[in-house]
Amino acid sequence: MTSPWAALAVLFTARLAMAFQYQVVASLGPLFMDRHGTNLADLGILISLYLLPGLVFALPGGGIAQRFGDRRVVASGLVVMVLGGLIMWQGQSWSLQILGRLLAGTGGVLLNVIMTKMVADWFAGRNLATAMGIFVNSWPAGIALALLLLPLIAQAGGLNAALATSMVLCIAGLALMTLAYRDPPASPGGTMPSGSWPRNSALTGILIAGCVWGLYNGALAMVFAFGPAFLVERGAALTQASGISSLVLWLAVVSVPAGGLIGDRIRRPNAVLLAGLAGFAVTFALALLAPSLPVFILMGLICGLPAGPIMALPGRVLRPETRALGMGIFFTLYYFWMAVLPALSGALSEQVGSAAVAFQLGILLLALAALGTLGLTRHRAQAA
Repeated sequence: MTSPWAALAVLFTARLAMAFQYQVVASLGPLFMDRHGTNLADLGILISLYLLPGLVFALPGGGIAQRFGDRRVVASGLVVMVLGGLIMWQGQSWSLQILGRLLAGTGGVLLNVIMTKMVADWFAGRNLATAMGIFVNSWPAGIALALLLLPLIAQAGGLNAALATSMVLCIAGLALMTLAYRDPPASPGGTMPSGSWPRNSALTGILIAGCVWGLYNGALAMVFAFGPAFLVERGAALTQASGISSLVLWLAVVSVPAGGLIGDRIRRPNAVLLAGLAGFAVTFALALLAPSLPVFILMGLICGLPAGPIMALPGRVLRPETRALGMGIFFTLYYFWMAVLPALSGALSEQVGSAAVAFQLGILLLALAALGTLGLTRHRAQAA
């Protein structure tokens, strides 16, 4: 395989399997609670456990890839995901569900960190924002696919059939990675040189880029985590509120790759990034003033535009020999912000007594992400 787009298709499929596996618990929550006698709080913990290993493994994941090679470590991560899925599929106790979820999430962390670096290796200097937009789109696409298929599969064959489906998708990703994927021609393809820790301007750049990505995703989390509660406060029925909030995710499947494509076509990805952040903030404000279906449709069409250009930032600040550890730093910051911000928003909303605080916080997060982007642009100009 020598085509960058064919390689991207393999990486997209593997990450889609990760997103599909992540969504299993949320999509089948009532079935998990019925089987194990748990409550919503337990379910929330099980959902969050998938991303928790990122705080521990994101940074060393880059070093592991340097030592053993990208493709080998990604394949190992998929094996761990399959093992975690197998434990959840066959495990009858809640403790085994927790163990399986943590294992699956650990494998997913390795995928997230290393495959992003692999995309940058294939597309560095050409169509990078477009490729990153497509790659990042694997996450909402996988979640949307899980929302569509898992309830139908569970209805026909029960919870075990749905869990097995997720595991089979991970196995398919593993097969593609081991049998079809090859390293890019210009890639070292194995052990990276020693002393490849980002330094000076590169380290500053990746720290800023990681914060921008974390803040942006924190703003997105405000929509999916607190949008239904906010709309219910404004008079919507729960089913209607959930449907309107989920519509943002479906439309993001379109807007995420569009942002990367537009940025590359006009050769101004940062302009698309900043415009997308500003437009997303405006839709938050419109939702606070007059929450309605058209506002959330507009939010979905705009919110994904910054994703591809943001994910292209590490490829622009890191040299090939620093990408593995650099992406570990990038994703460690992402997992940190994603652990802190939803909890902070929930505490503030509880204190104020309204989920509208989450949307107000979303505006602030997007403003901080824009400032970070401007700061990174200035930093790169000074370092050049």
